[in-house]
Amino acid sequence: MEEILRTNDPATLSFAEALLKEASIGYAVLDTNMSVLEGSLGILPRRVVVQQDRAAQARAILSDAGLGGELAPVR
Repeated sequence: MEEILRTNDPATLSFAEALLKEASIGYAVLDTNMSVLEGSLGILPRRVVVQQDRAAQARAILSDAGLGGELAPVR
């Protein structure tokens, strides 16, 4: 799995999820339960990960949709 997006904005996260679903790219959102530890302040970002062989395609889709600034660095 490769991290492609990191955000604490629920609207951005929802948009990214919709784009990935539409493209039939499997993904997982990590750190969703961290809000319990942070007191539901929304400080800790959620991470979106995809399979490594679909990461480039996922990044291109998110970037084309205007989420390029939210993309995690390529490792």
